[in-house]
Amino acid sequence: MGKKEKKQKVKGSEKTAAKTDKKLQLKIKKELVKLGEEDLETVIAKIEEEEKKKSQISEEKVPPPSRRVNCTLSANPERDELFLYGGEYFNGQKTFVYGNLFSYDIKKRDWREIKSPGAPPPRCAHQTVSVPLGGGQLWIFGGEYMSPSQSQFYHYKDLWVYHMKTKRWEKIIATGGPSARSGHRMVVSKKQLIVFGGFHDNGRDYKYFNDVYSFNMEDRSWKKIEPSGTPPVGRSGCLLVPLSEGKIMVYGGYSKTKVKRDVDQGTVHQDAYLLSQEKTDTTGLKWKWQSLKPLGIRPSKRTGMSMAVGLTRAFVFGGVFDEEEDEESISSVLFNEIYTIDFDNQRWNQVQLTGKREPAIKPRRRKDVKAGEEEAEESEEELEETSEKLEQMVVEQQNKEEIVEDDGIFKVVIHGPSKSNNGIVTSEGETKTVLQPSPRMNSAMALKHNVLYLYGGLYEEGEDKQITFSDFYSIDTTKFNEWAHLVEDPTAMTEYLGSDDESDEDDEESGEDEEDSEMDED
Repeated sequence: MGKKEKKQKVKGSEKTAAKTDKKLQLKIKKELVKLGEEDLETVIAKIEEEEKKKSQISEEKVPPPSRRVNCTLSANPERDELFLYGGEYFNGQKTFVYGNLFSYDIKKRDWREIKSPGAPPPRCAHQTVSVPLGGGQLWIFGGEYMSPSQSQFYHYKDLWVYHMKTKRWEKIIATGGPSARSGHRMVVSKKQLIVFGGFHDNGRDYKYFNDVYSFNMEDRSWKKIEPSGTPPVGRSGCLLVPLSEGKIMVYGGYSKTKVKRDVDQGTVHQDAYLLSQEKTDTTGLKWKWQSLKPLGIRPSKRTGMSMAVGLTRAFVFGGVFDEEEDEESISSVLFNEIYTIDFDNQRWNQVQLTGKREPAIKPRRRKDVKAGEEEAEESEEELEETSEKLEQMVVEQQNKEEIVEDDGIFKVVIHGPSKSNNGIVTSEGETKTVLQPSPRMNSAMALKHNVLYLYGGLYEEGEDKQITFSDFYSIDTTKFNEWAHLVEDPTAMTEYLGSDDESDEDDEESGEDEEDSEMDED
């Protein structure tokens, strides 16, 4: 008889870690029972099984999608149509994660919900790209799902494609792809999907990624790219910009590092890197990283920006920057400017909205008395009417909460987060009215026929209140005069309920919020 194999010794630290993990899992299960929630893996498995049982495709005209953030908006490359998928909404007490697929007919301006068998389970902070293959395809990778109480988080590593022509979903089975993550970025380069970055948080530990993967849409295979040079540090919520000649730019993003036990330090990045393929490479796997100095007028430090890609430039909107006032207090600064990035020279440019020109109110001079008393009286009435109009404008302006942006040439006055911002832009000799979305982060954005479309997003009011939008805008990028309001959202400020703790404190102390949900990294 041969000798028995010796059992491999397990280190004491590994045994301790395994015991700790087991105890934690038991604790989590007990907490879930109290909350009345199932384990998320079980929930997702049930959803997928239910989807497999479906056989009918339906397309129904519906009202605009409900309020949401961290969803995606993609243009159909073959038709005048947009697709909105997924997203999340937190009302202060409960989190909702969506798996709906909506189509928006640009010409008819109506929404339809598409229900097709075998659809992906609900998710947010995922990535989608549309390509003109097979009559139009919508590719979706990764994202996250969370329980209503936000006590559980599940990160996906699955890849799906929606066939626009047949209205059918297909789950791609391919090994060697990225690990589970959300907050990553994905773009198309030739006939490949390129995935970079993201993060994974299991409630006990977290990790930010800086790895790069490519997926070949022809042979349907994943490959890990290991570029030469110094890579960016791991991050999520960055911009991944497909440039000319197959080059790709990484800009900004967000990451956290553990300073000490139970203390994390967040970093908003403002650096840029260029990822390019080696000239002699024939395998598609030899790439290199290069540090890049951004040119032109770029955004201030922020994360949570939205981006849409055109033929020669990318369009960037919004974002947020959290300022630490002290160890326990953070204030968020949100933005609503538009920037462009030129694909050829990687130059940034800040867009100045021109507004719709209106003639200035000029009081008519009084006619000579000799010209007739009747004309003089008419002029007096016009002067009085003009004065009343100006006084009314001043009163209305003072009654509104204002955020003023002044670049030395025009002054833009933005009114509150709950409605579209009718900014009054004044310059010498004329008055302009500019409509634009209120400041926000993590909106969904897409470009079609040189028109930029923006849906939803999130505004943080104070430290603890989050306002999620359901409004819808468009702007002509060949004119950049002002945004058009396609769907309004008059009830955004009233939808937030606040947590149960907040309700208790409202009764006792007139209302201080106690719950916060960080979304910067998505």
